[in-house]
Amino acid sequence: MDKIRQINKSFGKLEVLVNISIDFPHGKTTCILGPSGCGKTTLLNIISGLSREDSGRVYGFDGEIAYVFQEDRLIPWKSLEDNLRFVLRGKMEKSQMDNLIDKYLKLVNLDQYKGYYPSQLSGGMRQRINILRAFIYPSKLIIMDEPFKSLDINTKQTLMDFCKFLREAYEKTCIMVTHDIDEAIKMGQRIVILTDKPSTVKKVIEIEEENNWIKLRKEIEREFTA
Repeated sequence: MDKIRQINKSFGKLEVLVNISIDFPHGKTTCILGPSGCGKTTLLNIISGLSREDSGRVYGFDGEIAYVFQEDRLIPWKSLEDNLRFVLRGKMEKSQMDNLIDKYLKLVNLDQYKGYYPSQLSGGMRQRINILRAFIYPSKLIIMDEPFKSLDINTKQTLMDFCKFLREAYEKTCIMVTHDIDEAIKMGQRIVILTDKPSTVKKVIEIEEENNWIKLRKEIEREFTA
């Protein structure tokens, strides 16, 4: 199990993260739920090695990490197929790469668009490719930084189902941050609720199949807004 223990982070005199300890079970999605500006992205950057903690320890997280950002970050002068090929270059033989790309694109009914460029795709399709690119990358861990933030409700629901399908099909470990309670319930097997900054862990909630959604939402909302 990957984990962080007693992580502290400040920027000058501004305390952002205080004594943060979280476990991340393999093969599951852990959602970090917290208000805007509480330091969720800073925490992801520490986990992924993009930033250093002031104190505390990061355990595990060995190997490569795939990252889904809020914006799609597709390369505009490359086709959809070449955007996927870009993250696989040097990881496998060309024939294996071609087969994998075709398999994934057919899986999500986008194989007919593989020659298209990002500017020719809708926002929802671009974000679907952004997510697909993270899942196709040969890593066991995917970090997602509010990947559904700027999407309309219908596109958001479609992409959340898409993400869950890919995670379950390929047994990926996912860490996702959000400030949306419904997203956290839909996506997570466990939810870590952070306070506003200086942020601490307020509560960890395990999500089970038999959970009553309405009761669960009220419990999370009570903790989140208190």
